[in-house]
Amino acid sequence: MQTLFPRLVAAIVFVIAMVASAEDKSDSLYFSGLDDFREPKGWTVVKSAVGDPDEKKWASLEPGTGVLINGEAGKAGNLTTKFEHGDLEATIEFMIPKGSNSGIYFQGRYELQILDSFGKADDAITVHDCGAIYERWDEKRDPKGYEGTTPKTNASKAPGEWQSFHVIFRAPRFDGAGNKTENARFVKVEHNGKLIHENVEVTGPTRGGIANEVAKGPLNIQGDHGPVAFRKFELKSLSLD
Repeated sequence: MQTLFPRLVAAIVFVIAMVASAEDKSDSLYFSGLDDFREPKGWTVVKSAVGDPDEKKWASLEPGTGVLINGEAGKAGNLTTKFEHGDLEATIEFMIPKGSNSGIYFQGRYELQILDSFGKADDAITVHDCGAIYERWDEKRDPKGYEGTTPKTNASKAPGEWQSFHVIFRAPRFDGAGNKTENARFVKVEHNGKLIHENVEVTGPTRGGIANEVAKGPLNIQGDHGPVAFRKFELKSLSLD
């Protein structure tokens, strides 16, 4: 399979994380707020969030700025960036409490799963576990869920701990008539510094993603499956030949 070499053609296009909190560098990073998102209903910012290690709830929230959460109840609408991307390098830092669930839809269409998968053996993880490229869905098929890619290894940290994704994403290609000529591809995904995907094609939108495929689309963050916090989104536009 041909190796894809990223070429950076823009500086940081969209960066929420700015500087570490002088008071608590381990818990929060300051950012400008919710202005980078479309209609962030139910989402808010706090100085720090602590996920409960035993229950699907927040253990504590501290007022202020620096950490993005899906509300005190841990349930909000999906969060969509104003920024739209094609080829992309993304660094995302997130945290969930015990049993919680979220996901990042690249271009609003291809989901990288967030789930409390801590402690599961590699041979027990599925396309529903943390770091998985989620399954596609068709009501006419049996089974309805199909494709999806399981991580090479379960790199999940314990609930309540901060985790990271580093992703190189290649957008689908289209000809002059708008016909798709190449599928979207996760060129590389690292979860907490461990390689979990390499050159994985996605033949179409995963379950819950926007149905039509396009050259550019927003990042979409799932907010209605339990508490989730983010302290960094660093997105860089690329050109992947």
